[in-house]
Amino acid sequence: MTSFAAPLRSPTIPGPDPDTSAPKFKLPPGACDCHAHVFGPQQRFPYAPNAGYIAPDALPADYVRMLRTLGCERAVLVQPSVYATDNSAMLEAMCSGVFAFRGVAVVNEDINDRELEHMHRAGVRGVRINLASATPGLTLEQAPRLAPRLKALGWHLQFFMDLKMLPDAAALLSKLDIDIVIDHFGRVRADDGLTAPPFQILLALLSQDNCWAKLIGPYFLSDRKPRFPDVTPFARAVVAAAPERVVWGTDWPHPSSHGMMPNDGDLADMLLDWIPDEAQRRKVLVSNPARLYDF
Repeated sequence: MTSFAAPLRSPTIPGPDPDTSAPKFKLPPGACDCHAHVFGPQQRFPYAPNAGYIAPDALPADYVRMLRTLGCERAVLVQPSVYATDNSAMLEAMCSGVFAFRGVAVVNEDINDRELEHMHRAGVRGVRINLASATPGLTLEQAPRLAPRLKALGWHLQFFMDLKMLPDAAALLSKLDIDIVIDHFGRVRADDGLTAPPFQILLALLSQDNCWAKLIGPYFLSDRKPRFPDVTPFARAVVAAAPERVVWGTDWPHPSSHGMMPNDGDLADMLLDWIPDEAQRRKVLVSNPARLYDF
């Protein structure tokens, strides 16, 4: 395990709500939470020196307990920026056998094939490029060079980006010959409206057969907790644009909730408003993630 020589650091953000409420509806068999993180224990998995935040320990056992309350049977761990390219905590969780996990890693462009193959065996099925974090990582310009190697493994590229700040990125993304996933609604704000240029860029990207979206992080769009009703039209528009290429995630333990810590049961209940049709909810929760993450 690669580690950074650093003393234990005090958390700068809160932990998740430990009292997850049971959803008001039964999630279908095979339901998947497609976006979450694990942190710690910090004694074994220290943060990168330039980490943008320090999270309290959020261990796989805590996450699995939440998943079982929701009724999820599968889950996808996403490497958080604060660990940079040291995917050790995520990979250990994935290989622990405590749950049916897949993963999305963060890597350097020059990662060797042996490392990629090792991560593939562990269940990694994508690489995240984080363009909205204070912690440096892969750049947008590196994506076309990395894409062929990932596509050969059946992986995808996931992008965390603010489309308002990076409007020209759509031109590059539209040319990538690999499945791409846009998370957090491209950081559009609900009060900007459905016609806001960043959201229209997202919808245009979703018109391409290789572009997917994650319904995740309503607190990025809105301040109207706990159910964020003004996000509903955006979620419905995304599903309408690509009903076969949309997945859902909790974003547990919500490191970017900015003082609006949600209850994950409330997030699950929002699906009743976001996707009223039961058959379509099953696609978003079960069949779409099964294809994207190779379950």
